[in-house]
Amino acid sequence: MVDALLVLEDIRAGYGDSTILEEISLAVPPKGSLAVLGRNGVGKSTLLLTVMGLTRITRGRIMWQGRDITRLAPHQRARLGLGWVAQEREIFPSLSLEENLTVAARPGRWTLGAVYDLFPRLAERKRNMGNQLSGGEQQMLALARALMTNPQLLLLDEPLEGLAPIIVEELERALRRMIADEGTAVMLIEQHAQVALSLTADAVIIERGQIVHRAQSAELLKDAGTLDRLIGLKLK
Repeated sequence: MVDALLVLEDIRAGYGDSTILEEISLAVPPKGSLAVLGRNGVGKSTLLLTVMGLTRITRGRIMWQGRDITRLAPHQRARLGLGWVAQEREIFPSLSLEENLTVAARPGRWTLGAVYDLFPRLAERKRNMGNQLSGGEQQMLALARALMTNPQLLLLDEPLEGLAPIIVEELERALRRMIADEGTAVMLIEQHAQVALSLTADAVIIERGQIVHRAQSAELLKDAGTLDRLIGLKLK
């Protein structure tokens, strides 16, 4: 895909001598949105870590806007426009919420005002220290901080995991606005598969480190048999 933001070509990757991903090929276009689904332990997080340059690649290549970035360091990939929100959130506990946002800010659409508009709860807590925030507020902060780098593609690793339902609803609304209204390109790993599919345009399902199914998200959301067989999700 010539005009793709990100292309993975026949990637094999893992940690040390262990191979986790095999024959992974996919593409994310500008303003694209891709749900990455699968059971626990199949390699979903490893896929995002590989995109960010944090695994050992032994075959294939990663292309970013037509440039081979397979051997680039993580900080170089971030400078090119890749943003990442890890499961661990990794906020700075000794900085205020606003300092967490501004420490990595870069010029672009996403400013303090824009992220506070997206997450009004953060505006109310902007003077609180990172360690004074609830888990849900920390997750919002992690997402907002990634946006402040003004990435061209945002990698999200289970942003709704372990959060109270009211926080999940707030984050879901924010993600929907980012993707549908703002055109933010995303790769989204999420155990809430129905939510992930409702937010994204396309989807892949991973099993044992390989992509075993590809579909448009809207079509996969209606495919109860595939969802039950590959990820154990029974549609209501």
